[in-house]
Amino acid sequence: MAFAKQLHDFYAAEFDKVCDHDTNIRRNFPRHLSVFSTTTFNFGPATVTLPHIDFRNLAWGWCAITALGNYNPDRGGHLVLWDLKLIIRFPPGATILIPSAILRHSNVNISRHELRFSFTQYTPAGLFRWAYNKFRTDKEIDTSKTTSADEREQRRKDRRKRWAEGIKMYSKWEGPTRTL
Repeated sequence: MAFAKQLHDFYAAEFDKVCDHDTNIRRNFPRHLSVFSTTTFNFGPATVTLPHIDFRNLAWGWCAITALGNYNPDRGGHLVLWDLKLIIRFPPGATILIPSAILRHSNVNISRHELRFSFTQYTPAGLFRWAYNKFRTDKEIDTSKTTSADEREQRRKDRRKRWAEGIKMYSKWEGPTRTL
């Protein structure tokens, strides 16, 4: 079982920075309920997604997907993680967190006369870049006359490191161990 408290805390801290910087930004939910900046409701009535990657999301980040509706999860509505060759039973009311920017995913059709909706939460990578750049775009920094060549080179190096640092935010629960 994997989880990511450090990743959760990173999402919370970065979104806090954005909200503190611009008090016109409103959270979709109180901070203690969700650290994600963005919510999508798919109202169906038979929500199905084709295989896709959410390339605008944070590459090492999570997307929370909640299945809703009234359908038989043994016959349809399964979540498919194509790159991992996994088909996951995904009943109404279940939530799963996946790195949707790097895992191709979709879901299976449901039967006629059944209902399936979905509720997703995520944060676009651009919001993290905005906070990291101290509320400026990459273009503003890269084209600024006040940004030196050394600073530009350091930014390129930092970008390469961020992926490795992001992956380290995941943790692994080894589960109970048994001594023989």
